[in-house]
Amino acid sequence: MENNVLTFKTSINCGSCIKAVTPFLSEVGGINHWEVDTTNPAKILTVETSGATAEEVLEAVQKAGFTATAL
Repeated sequence: MENNVLTFKTSINCGSCIKAVTPFLSEVGGINHWEVDTTNPAKILTVETSGATAEEVLEAVQKAGFTATAL
């Protein structure tokens, strides 16, 4: 399956936030790698996927208690 890169504006703004969202994103199948640029004012979450959808990523972030908007 082709790799895709999804980007989201989030409320994930620090290391503790990243730690909190990690188990939720780990549950989503098809995510190869993800990272949050906490230095960017928009707190950009970049997700490399081989099957996970934007909706699945958004749901995981929201379950962790954060907001996210697809870019």
